[in-house]
Amino acid sequence: MNLTLRVWRQPSASAEGRLVTYEVTDVSPDMSFLEMLDVLNERLILAGEEPIAFDHDCREGICGACGMVINGVPHGPQKATTTCQLHMRHFSDGDTITIEPWRSQAFPVIKDLVVDRSAFDRIIAAGGYISAPTGSAPEAHSIPVPKANADAAFEAAACIGCGACVAACPNGSAMLFTAAKVTHLGLLPQGQPERYTRVVDMVAAHDAEGFGGCTNTGECAAACPKGIPLETISRLNRDYLQATLRRH
Repeated sequence: MNLTLRVWRQPSASAEGRLVTYEVTDVSPDMSFLEMLDVLNERLILAGEEPIAFDHDCREGICGACGMVINGVPHGPQKATTTCQLHMRHFSDGDTITIEPWRSQAFPVIKDLVVDRSAFDRIIAAGGYISAPTGSAPEAHSIPVPKANADAAFEAAACIGCGACVAACPNGSAMLFTAAKVTHLGLLPQGQPERYTRVVDMVAAHDAEGFGGCTNTGECAAACPKGIPLETISRLNRDYLQATLRRH
């Protein structure tokens, strides 16, 4: 496959960025998208040029480090797939592919396709924890949890914090991420002591970081590589309302 790539290049956070065009030849359909970028970077280095900076780590769809907007879609065209697990067979010979970083006020560009996602860490620090001492792992049946709650908590806990929801949202909201972290703890017995302070503190941290408000457009759930459902935000809203009523 021969491809034309239009890649966002930005030397630093303070510099202006622009799209730069590269021609990439002999791309195997079996390559992952990141492997294709690796090949391009090798050629750039051999030519004495600056390689393209992009985030990656496990390359197994687990860590959430990879993230870029591919032809206007976070993580690219394949549903429920991270960038590192997207394969070039989903593109055609001669395609032009535009690659950009996550676009959000709360995710400032560091360099090229790398953005600062530490705002997510600060949201977690605001309340994404439990105070109950758990010790060693208990027997699975020692704390009864209704199956519906266990399933919903597991579904929310699948969030890898990649930021695709923010990049997809027209408001730049991180409410799906915040809701996933609130929900998976709030549905389990161990998370009950902080249930209502957690949701208030984490939503406050979300807003303080400059993320936009949620208007339920649903783009976040459509772009999420782990399929976190939109109803997770409904659970957050219910807990937030109950927390507000309890305070008054």
